Amino acid sequence: MGTQSPTDQDYAFKTEEMAFKRSYVVGTPDDTPQVDTRTEKEKAIDEWLPVTSSRNAKWWYAAFHNVTAMVGAGVLSLPSAMANLGWGPGVTILILSWVITLYTLWQMVEMHEMVPGKRFDRYHELGQHAFGEKLGLYVVVPQQLICEVGVDIVYMVTGGKSLKKFHDLVCTDCKDIKLTFFIMIFASAHFVLSHLPNFNSISGLSLAAAVMSLSYSTIAWTASVHKGVQKDVKYGNPNTTTPGKVFGFFNALGDVAFAYAGHNVVLEIQATIPSTPERPSKVPMWRGVLVAYIVVALCYFPVAIIGFWMFGNQVQDNILISLEKPTWLIAMANLFVVVHVIGSYQIYAMPVFDMIETLLVKKLRFKPSWMLRFASRNIYVAFTMFIAITFPFFGALLGFFGGFAFAPTTFFLPCIMWLAIYKPRRFGLSWFANWICIILGLLLMIFSSIGGLREIIKDASTYTFYS
Repeated sequence: MGTQSPTDQDYAFKTEEMAFKRSYVVGTPDDTPQVDTRTEKEKAIDEWLPVTSSRNAKWWYAAFHNVTAMVGAGVLSLPSAMANLGWGPGVTILILSWVITLYTLWQMVEMHEMVPGKRFDRYHELGQHAFGEKLGLYVVVPQQLICEVGVDIVYMVTGGKSLKKFHDLVCTDCKDIKLTFFIMIFASAHFVLSHLPNFNSISGLSLAAAVMSLSYSTIAWTASVHKGVQKDVKYGNPNTTTPGKVFGFFNALGDVAFAYAGHNVVLEIQATIPSTPERPSKVPMWRGVLVAYIVVALCYFPVAIIGFWMFGNQVQDNILISLEKPTWLIAMANLFVVVHVIGSYQIYAMPVFDMIETLLVKKLRFKPSWMLRFASRNIYVAFTMFIAITFPFFGALLGFFGGFAFAPTTFFLPCIMWLAIYKPRRFGLSWFANWICIILGLLLMIFSSIGGLREIIKDASTYTFYS
């Protein structure tokens, strides 16, 4: 018996079936397929937006993106935080923060694809699923914007200060140049780099930044060891008054919260990783997170503990200032900081670009174009540069506002979402773990905000504009 040749009708049916399978992303528990119901226009917009335009990242992309996002120049202030916290509380808080934030990061990785056939590519999308369409936006977006825009402004200041420090170290006879101009020099790099379209396009920059963060952290603690324990070193609280000790403790909590504030871009990073029913994105993402957290531990704990051990309560806010010599090594470390914060600025700016461009294209109906992207991103860079020039003590300001944003989005907002969505058994292990994180996170939010407010008042009272 001969075989029957396929008819046009059979071919059309198979083509339709293949298209249907391609639209199937992840099966539901009863294997009901999820069909992509987006229009062609909506697909084109999603392929243009920074977060969803590329999904071919590898697990190691996630590793160095997370390192770049988390290990900021704030690591250099950890010895000073230890001085205000003391040995016992300081080490305990550092370890607790590492454990809690790793746990909440795991939760976010798990929740990225909790709904079959859907990916929560942005933090606020997860918030909308947990709290409702409107409430989710109101809860997440303001906090996320405070974190991301605030960090970019701080990195503008940090980059400018590190450039100035490098200049002053290598050219001692040169004319003094104001910090304002170094911030403008730092910003000039971002007027170019900000036009890279998406996360994957900045992967090389992010890798360089991650290497630099590990490098200057290593320089900080190895140079401290080389310098040795200082003569007449003291480990008591550097503040002499009771209010000074209390507020110093609170502000040190803010330094720790700032150091662990990398969760605001986690879902956006995971969105760049491909996903199939057989191999969901959480598998490579979690591998990258674990590697990143090992690097975080290698950076944070040696710098904080060894820096405090060698210099005691006389350690400077930036450990590199306490080191001073050898000059060439400290100059190199400051240059590494500049390279790192260039990459970190872009990591935190990309979700903001995505929000701005989503608003312009989806809400205000602008046509997606390079001109729209060119204008919106340049305006953002110019805005962060202007605020950095006007308020170089913005780090203290961020300590206050960041208390309401960094601690929630990193320490306990993922736990609240987990409780709201999964509803674990009351008084079970998961229930207890989440509530402990929520309580500790709330305390951190309140106390670090109080400490940040004091720093604002102190720094603003001694600041001369355009210095």
